[in-house]
Amino acid sequence: MRSVYKLTLLTLLTVFFFDSANAQTKKPADKKQPAKTAKKTTAKKPAAKATTGSQQKANAKNLGEAASKVPAADTTKNGAKNANNEASLAEEIVVTTSYKPVLAEAVKIRRNPDLEDKEPYKAPLSYAPIDRKLSQDNNIRQLDAMKRPAEQDSALLNNYVKAGLGSMKTSFAEGYFGGGRDEALQVGGFVKHFAQAGSINKQSDSRQEIGVFGKSINSETTLTGRLNYQRHATYFYGFDQDASTPPAFDPQKQTFNTISGEGEIAKNFKDEENAFTYAAKFKGYLWSNAFNARENNIVLSGFMNKTVKQFYAGLAASLDLGTQKDSLYSNNNSIVRANPYIKFQGENYKIEAGVNIAKEFGVYSRFYIFPAAKLELQVVPKYIRLFAEAKGDVNKASLKDFTNINPFLGQNLNLVNSVDKLDITLGLKGTLAPGLSFKAAVFRNSIKNLPLFVNNFAAEGNKFSVIYDNGDTRVSGFNGELDYKASDDFNLFGRVEVKDYKMASEAKPWNLPKFLLTAGTTIHINNKIDINGSLLFRGSAQDPLLVTGSTPANPLYTTVPSFADLSGGATYKINKQLSVFIQANNLLNASSKTWVYYPNYGFNIFGGVGYSF
Repeated sequence: MRSVYKLTLLTLLTVFFFDSANAQTKKPADKKQPAKTAKKTTAKKPAAKATTGSQQKANAKNLGEAASKVPAADTTKNGAKNANNEASLAEEIVVTTSYKPVLAEAVKIRRNPDLEDKEPYKAPLSYAPIDRKLSQDNNIRQLDAMKRPAEQDSALLNNYVKAGLGSMKTSFAEGYFGGGRDEALQVGGFVKHFAQAGSINKQSDSRQEIGVFGKSINSETTLTGRLNYQRHATYFYGFDQDASTPPAFDPQKQTFNTISGEGEIAKNFKDEENAFTYAAKFKGYLWSNAFNARENNIVLSGFMNKTVKQFYAGLAASLDLGTQKDSLYSNNNSIVRANPYIKFQGENYKIEAGVNIAKEFGVYSRFYIFPAAKLELQVVPKYIRLFAEAKGDVNKASLKDFTNINPFLGQNLNLVNSVDKLDITLGLKGTLAPGLSFKAAVFRNSIKNLPLFVNNFAAEGNKFSVIYDNGDTRVSGFNGELDYKASDDFNLFGRVEVKDYKMASEAKPWNLPKFLLTAGTTIHINNKIDINGSLLFRGSAQDPLLVTGSTPANPLYTTVPSFADLSGGATYKINKQLSVFIQANNLLNASSKTWVYYPNYGFNIFGGVGYSF
């Protein structure tokens, strides 16, 4: 509305100026007669209607153009003259100009004031001159030791548990428990469980273990101790799967229970001249199975060692007491050993010379003296060493050791101690490159009464027994180990073993493979992910079980084919305490067999969670 009023006022002023200009151009009437004033009435115009901004601008423009086209007029108005005919000072002058108003559009400035105080901070400066004498000594000065900053104790997580489930009815659980940070007294314990069941009738395996341990470090000696319980349950599920009509049978269950313990006292190492060191150890176990077999064993051992300059003189001894029982026998099988030795050690060599004296008593009464010598020589300083060894010993026949290798053994096993008459080894070991270590050796062993596991299916259906190669068996071969540790985040390791057997009385080295390869890797991707993998390749073996077409003149024995077992797993740490894991076994799903009639488990996978506290 204000714009309308301004426009109307502007129009009236323009008309008024035009009329005043025209009035000044007319001559006045006779002086004697007063001039008549003409009254001019102006008709009132109706109020202008409200217009939009664009219409107002158009009207202003048109009005300005019309005013500019009005011709200039004489704006001088003569006033009255006095008696001398001179113009009076009273004179009115009207000045008119062409006016063309243009209203600019309003623009709002959208900018706020900057209220931030940007004055930089100026720290107060203070100067202190150093009063120090200029030193002209140009020799290298020994650096002063820097004080090590105090360490901050981190929160220890002494306990860890994890559990999981998977295919083949797999159940898995482990727990580890520790006592704390005390370096002088360490105590802890653990529990383990693993069970699986295959597709064959009662093909199952279940293992449990529980144990506690402790270690006490005193000023002069260190004491350690451990107690364990192990349980292993399985079934005699094997049968001839190639038979046209498999036998319908209910496999027997086998269970092994072992209670073991050990304790040791040892003198702490001290870097002193002519040191005297000693240690004593006790260990034993009670073993039993689901039938009548029992085995008890106690071993007392120790050593004493005296250093005289670069010479080491010592004596190691042990007393191995054992009893073995089954339904048909009860034996006392014990061995006492003594190993006096002397060592020479220099910068580039190590030499150990001694003998191993062994005496059997109980069911056997035999006496042996074996060599016990070692040599190490540095052929490439700091990189490659040559080593050689010659030794011998009596290997005690044990129900526990045999069933750990083959859990499908029958009852009343024939137990005979084997004798390593002479084992000779020659090889190299050392480092080829940073992080790459190796060991390679060739060996030749002479073994009397080599134990062999063979089938006893004719007498016990689906069980195995133990026989011996009567005489001296020659075993020669090669062992190689390789370990590549590029960093703390990557480790690759492997071991290969090749053997050749020259049997004394048996036709073949029954169920003993001639080639064995084991390898594995652990990879630490980052703080969250860890990966592991393992590979087992086992060469073929033979069992004395005769096959179709066999004749006394040309016997054909059952072959246990070679196989490869590839496994792998991964762990993902959600945080410092919680993690998840997955493990897959037999990724190749090989239908392998370690023993005749007893196939191994196929592909299986399981996973779970772990928690630290």
